[in-house]
Amino acid sequence: MDKIYVTGHRNPDTDSIVSAMAYAALRNAMGEREYVAARLGHLSDETKGILDRFGFEPPLLINNMRTQVQDLDFDHPPILNQAVTVNHAWQAMEAGRHIAALPITDDDGFLIGMLTPGDIAEYDMQTIANPVLENVPIFNILAVLEGEMLNEPREVVNTISGRVTIALPCGLRELPFGNKDTILVCGRQPEVVKAAAEAGVRCIVLCQSELPEELRQMETDTCIISTPYDTYRTIRLLFHALPCSCVCRKTDLEVFYLDDYIDDVKEVVLQSRYRSYPILDRDTNQVVGTLSRFHIIKPRRKRVVLVDHNEAAQSVPGLEQTDVLAIIDHHRLADIQTSNPIYFRNEPVGSTTTIVAGMFQEKGLMPSKKLAAIMACAILSDTVMFKSPTCTQRDRSMAERMASLAELSLDDLGRDIFSASVPEDKPIEDLLFTDFKEFHIAGHDFGISQITCIDSDRHLQRKEEFLDLMRKTMEEHHYMLMILMLTDVLKEGSMILYLGDEDLAEHAFHVKIKDNQIFLPKVMSRKKQVVPMLSALWG
Repeated sequence: MDKIYVTGHRNPDTDSIVSAMAYAALRNAMGEREYVAARLGHLSDETKGILDRFGFEPPLLINNMRTQVQDLDFDHPPILNQAVTVNHAWQAMEAGRHIAALPITDDDGFLIGMLTPGDIAEYDMQTIANPVLENVPIFNILAVLEGEMLNEPREVVNTISGRVTIALPCGLRELPFGNKDTILVCGRQPEVVKAAAEAGVRCIVLCQSELPEELRQMETDTCIISTPYDTYRTIRLLFHALPCSCVCRKTDLEVFYLDDYIDDVKEVVLQSRYRSYPILDRDTNQVVGTLSRFHIIKPRRKRVVLVDHNEAAQSVPGLEQTDVLAIIDHHRLADIQTSNPIYFRNEPVGSTTTIVAGMFQEKGLMPSKKLAAIMACAILSDTVMFKSPTCTQRDRSMAERMASLAELSLDDLGRDIFSASVPEDKPIEDLLFTDFKEFHIAGHDFGISQITCIDSDRHLQRKEEFLDLMRKTMEEHHYMLMILMLTDVLKEGSMILYLGDEDLAEHAFHVKIKDNQIFLPKVMSRKKQVVPMLSALWG
């Protein structure tokens, strides 16, 4: 069963991670076992500490959701060993009419070539001008002819070589072979068989006839085989006794892997002329199937549920190639579009986890003790211990409910979450981008990072490092402005580090900027206070 990935936004915070885990747990508990919690970035120290404390593994890390070869309904044709006969390969193609090519492997299972009906047809045409077989295993010939060895040659015969010749009714003076390198096909012609055996031809094939006893006992190097088939079919089958490795295409093989992206595959397919391409597992290098052009016309898409965001710039790369099944969020409506109607739940609360907790209640399902614990932590984190303007009574009530189930104190949890110290030597990149979001509003592109702490003064000691990295990020992404919010729980406000048009910021925040920084009392929320202040200037 295909997985359904539940994922929050890029640079995930605790609410994003926990709401994804909780929603996947809810759906799986209700009998839909294919939901998998995922994340789009590394865990913050806060989130990692919460998960470690209550015994949870981090959700699956995914880099993008672009459609890959493994997402396609590709073919699973027989995968043949190089020693298998052309006849057997043709029968496999006939059994599956849609098969465009068969992968041919060596004895270790590694791909050596591809065999198509066209390859067999081309080989058949070549045998008309050059009806010669070289070193064909005797087992192959016996198998395709349903044959029987009628004598015991003086030496054991393992392979047969020679020019295939038909013995038409003729006199002994007009024998149809001139040397020993002959594979003679004949019928009820004992005189011809005797003469050929005495001459020591490589092989005699008797079609629908018996061999006299004296010829069975005759000492000769010739291998004599009988077959129930008529002469014409016998001739064709002899050439189809050749190992398919001698006929298949071994050069210019275009190979795809399960984890290759369809965008890249299309480019290769459009520039080549083949109908079918082998697919390999990159880990084992073994063949797992074949890909045809029609497979990439309408690929099976990955399925996702988005939590804690509904903006393409904040979502998983390759989202446009997925089927979005649902969105559960508490932010403004943004720009994600879907091809079909979906379940969309957007509520004005302080935490997406509050919404998911309500869904547990609606389904009549109590979360486990440890799941309730991290859900309480997520609500506390996203509402900044209920001090954020986004916080509602529902957030308070649901956090209290989850803490009660987990037998924990909300006050103790809050202090533990926000008093967790950040190492002095933590890279500035980790600090700036742990909780970073990109916005595209009314033609304006900008980024806002937020660090929630109880010691904003300590972070300000690294102000110049922050500003240098912010300038570099602005240049790389062509942002018109960039903001770092140092949200201090104890001061109940945010110190803002700002780069961009200062007049714009002064009009938006109604304060004077000095040395790229301002303090905004009572401003705790990026989505409900800072972004709306900026958006109002652009209508």
